[in-house]
Amino acid sequence: MAHGHVAYGMRSSFGTAHVTPEHIAAWERGTAQPDAQELAALAGALWCNPRDIMGLPRTLREHRVACGLPPEDVARGTGLPLDVYVRMEETGRWTGDKRQSAKLGALLLLPPRDFIAITGLEDELARLLTEAVSTRWQAHVRAIAKLISVERKQLKEPLDAMYHEYQALMAATLSRASGSTASGEDGRRYVEEIVDHFWARLQDAS
Repeated sequence: MAHGHVAYGMRSSFGTAHVTPEHIAAWERGTAQPDAQELAALAGALWCNPRDIMGLPRTLREHRVACGLPPEDVARGTGLPLDVYVRMEETGRWTGDKRQSAKLGALLLLPPRDFIAITGLEDELARLLTEAVSTRWQAHVRAIAKLISVERKQLKEPLDAMYHEYQALMAATLSRASGSTASGEDGRRYVEEIVDHFWARLQDAS
């Protein structure tokens, strides 16, 4: 499709009368970006989903736009006043409760990692993971599964592997006779990056 064909499709069917072939060319070059309405119209003209043309969404607003939903629908679906929800998008800080967070995840089809990042639960996940690798990981499977909304059986392999990784670092730190170069810093670094370790292991196991 030529730029003019795309622009015409957007103008005639999706109410974006201001869009010209020059707009399409600029979006392709990356010198300009469509707003939410323009992106939805562009996706419609190209017979695809907004998610297919916008890249990997990261913020709350980007996930909503990727799903082709207006803010009114997300506010209504999560039980929030519209102005409260819009303010959350503007600040990038989700402050909904657990019930509202669960509804947000379902509405925006959020993968577990994005759900945890957007809803501000990374610190809680890090705490549970740290306890899991430093004590008995089996005792924390249920809480972690509930937090990120996955089946418990999916967590057994990642948590077991992480437990052994961390314990090996700590054992090497304590064993001077082993000649290991590991130090307490290795264990601290592992804990600092524990959420990233977890998502990588979970992806490998899926």
